[in-house]
Amino acid sequence: MSTENPRVMPVHPVDAQVVEVPVTSDRPEPEARVEDAALPQHDPGEFRIAFLLFPDLTLLDLTGPAQVLTRVPGARVEYVAATLDPVPDDCGLDVVPTTTIADATPADVLVVPGGDGAFDAMLDPEVIAFVRREAARATWVTSVCTGAFVLGAAGLLAGKRATTHWASRPMLAAFGADPVDDRIVDDGSVVTAAGVSAGIDMALWLAAELVGQPAAEAIQLQIEYDPHPPFDAGSAVRADTRVVTAARAAAEDARGERVARAAASVIR
Repeated sequence: MSTENPRVMPVHPVDAQVVEVPVTSDRPEPEARVEDAALPQHDPGEFRIAFLLFPDLTLLDLTGPAQVLTRVPGARVEYVAATLDPVPDDCGLDVVPTTTIADATPADVLVVPGGDGAFDAMLDPEVIAFVRREAARATWVTSVCTGAFVLGAAGLLAGKRATTHWASRPMLAAFGADPVDDRIVDDGSVVTAAGVSAGIDMALWLAAELVGQPAAEAIQLQIEYDPHPPFDAGSAVRADTRVVTAARAAAEDARGERVARAAASVIR
């Protein structure tokens, strides 16, 4: 098992196999840091993973990474929302939270999905306070698709390379980020994934960081993640340029005002 990654270390928990768990030497600094003695102590035998829920999230942004990360040995998963009421996604389904923002336990990994609802979530002080709180004590803070804008509104992307859905990627610069045209971008403890299906790739990459590549490859095989789409139009680089131009303009028209508001205030 590789130990080359400086963010992981081998441990030998009692009555368990050898595993790797994240160390917290590379995490974003909160504006008002609590004393180290008050920081939560993570169980070295498990990985606590929190998925943030909000109305109008894109379901695959959530379920793609969840299908991977729930298979990581030692994973303990929570689905976190403002209340325990079902959360509607953007295709007419409801997701039932397992805990609330107020009651969520400290996470080793935070996953923020995207969807148009992310642009409302980034204007919600309770959501932003939760993301900042978790970023101060988690090892990994991740986003899928436009979930990156929630991280940006929490002040976590300033000076960092980051990606998101291609149609909205240029707007990340409003938060001081360096928008990158990559499927997965790892900048310190912050990891962002491009649009929707890229969340699966990001989760497999993260699984390899947590428990090693062989275990991550086994998970990939379990979910038979071997995509062969019927046509090659899933990238803005290869799709019809007229479609790409129109879609990017539509995204800026629909979301630009909210991005400007969040960037101007960087919600506190």
